[in-house]
Amino acid sequence: MVVGAQQPPEEPFPGSARLPPALRAGPPDYAIQVGSMLKGLLPNSDEEPVPCLGSPAAGSRQGPERSPELPLDTPEQVSNEDPRAQARPFTPKPPPPRPRLERALSLDEKGWRKRRFRTSREDLTVRNGASPSGASLQDEAPGTPARSGSPPCLSASLQEIPTARRAPGSGGPSSWGNCLSGMISTSLDLLHREGASAGSTPRLASLLSPRPLPAMARNMASEGLRTANKVDPDHADYKLRLQARLFRAHSSLGPGRPPSPLAYDDCSLHSSRSTFSLLAPIRAKDVRSRSYLEGSLLATGALMGADELARYFPDRSVALFVATWNMQGQKELPPNLDELLLPAEADLAQDLYVVGVQEGCSDRREWEVRLQETLGPHYVMLYSAAHGALYMAVLIRRDLIWFCSEVESSTVTTRIVSQIKTKGALGVSFTFFGTSLLFITSHFTSGDGKVGERLVDYSKTVQGLALPKNVPDTSPYRSDAADVTTRFDEVFWFGDFNFRLSGGRAAVEAILKQDLSSSVQALLQHDQLTREMQRGSIFKGFQEPDIHFLPSYKFDVGKDSYDTTSKQRTPSYTDRILYRSRHQGDICPVKYSSCPGVRTSDHRPVYGLFRVKVRPGRDNIPLAAGKFDRDLYLLGIKRRISREIQRQQALKSQHASAICTVS
Repeated sequence: MVVGAQQPPEEPFPGSARLPPALRAGPPDYAIQVGSMLKGLLPNSDEEPVPCLGSPAAGSRQGPERSPELPLDTPEQVSNEDPRAQARPFTPKPPPPRPRLERALSLDEKGWRKRRFRTSREDLTVRNGASPSGASLQDEAPGTPARSGSPPCLSASLQEIPTARRAPGSGGPSSWGNCLSGMISTSLDLLHREGASAGSTPRLASLLSPRPLPAMARNMASEGLRTANKVDPDHADYKLRLQARLFRAHSSLGPGRPPSPLAYDDCSLHSSRSTFSLLAPIRAKDVRSRSYLEGSLLATGALMGADELARYFPDRSVALFVATWNMQGQKELPPNLDELLLPAEADLAQDLYVVGVQEGCSDRREWEVRLQETLGPHYVMLYSAAHGALYMAVLIRRDLIWFCSEVESSTVTTRIVSQIKTKGALGVSFTFFGTSLLFITSHFTSGDGKVGERLVDYSKTVQGLALPKNVPDTSPYRSDAADVTTRFDEVFWFGDFNFRLSGGRAAVEAILKQDLSSSVQALLQHDQLTREMQRGSIFKGFQEPDIHFLPSYKFDVGKDSYDTTSKQRTPSYTDRILYRSRHQGDICPVKYSSCPGVRTSDHRPVYGLFRVKVRPGRDNIPLAAGKFDRDLYLLGIKRRISREIQRQQALKSQHASAICTVS
């Protein structure tokens, strides 16, 4: 009770002191009428007060926005001797109209904001015949009140009529407006039950029966989904929903990871298409704790460390493609390089492509554009180098360019006259994560009987290649200053070594007429390179995958027949791919073959597919930082698109020119 308030007037009838203040302030006659009406509705003063129908329990009343209740202070028992109390029942007159409320409380705004639209998932559940109650309860925020079972057309909004604001400092019972709202809601509920049980008029039945929601389009762009998924900033659980959206459902920020990265929210049916990502989440504390520019000296947590390596290569092995081809200086390139770079035996493209060319074409840039065009936008040219007619190109998946060190190269000329660079070697090296790689392409001295000269070329190459330069050696205690192949973890040496098959052409042709598997084994018994490797005079520590293809030299250009000229050169395995590793088992050959369909040279290209083990590294090395040949990338993509357009136009013209004749 407010201090200093005036005493209430004399009671117009017994027990009127316990009526709400708004009722006591009305006219006396009206108060008497209402008191008589409430006599049969209110319980006795000595009994426990009962709240109005449709209102929550007394223990759950919180905040000013709960359903209306009857005041806990009930009027005293009306005396039977009071003649006004013994008056016969009559229909009370309606209360005087309430003054028009302000816009802030009109149209039942707070109740409307509390309404919760069905999500598309719940709507789909209802269509399938299941009850969406479980899903709605799970999706409901903790502070959202439970919904009553009243029909949504009438009583849903009326039950949620906000209570009138109390006067400041008043701690008394609820006002007449609160009780009136509860009576209206209770009457509507009773009306609904009576209409449903006794059968109502069609118009009333149409109003009381719940109407199905309109069908929603299964499209994220539909207006229905956008409206249903909106959250009002004034909503009670807006902050909870906003806080939940700050975290990805599939991120590692929580206590544990879900079994699947296909995370989705609770707002739409097809939201998983737009919310999940294959990109690994980055924790904010990791970004704060270290710099991606200088990196960490530890193997774990570094840009090229174990965490990144496990994210991209869980088995710690990279797919490598190595190819060598003596192009014979031909200007004409094959119309299609798919057979070379994308062999039919490989279902998946490789992670790293290294192509070495001897006696390359005069237009080196055109050759590189053709490589980029064939591999497409998923690959970039990490590095390319040349030494006379020796070319080497290194292409890598564009996602992996950040894990490469600076690429270094070195060359060696094996001819006496150093200005003539048709024979020699070209080496390219870099570190991928923590594994150092060296690729060497060579062109040794030609001639059937010049084995000694080829051994000299090998010695000059291993001693003359000055690699690595700025990139540190991963295992310096295993390195030898006189042999470049000992200074790297994985070494691939490929090219035209010019080792021949001894025994003469007639003997070789007789063997070639046999079965392929048996003929290859018989031919290798006459191979000069195999014999020298067994003696240990060349390629010490190197291995070669098993050969299951015919000799790659020497063919007639454009044909599948071996040399038919007057020289009658002996078919030989001149083009080879060898590998060496510091750790046994790090390199696993998958495929080793040739490309018989590429006939623009007297040599057939030879390629190998390998699985190479990769170890985590450190960031304290010169990084390439995503450097690649951007101009070549754009040119290759444009060429790829233009060729596809030309192909489609050719197909259209072919269909348009087709003529059907009926005989």
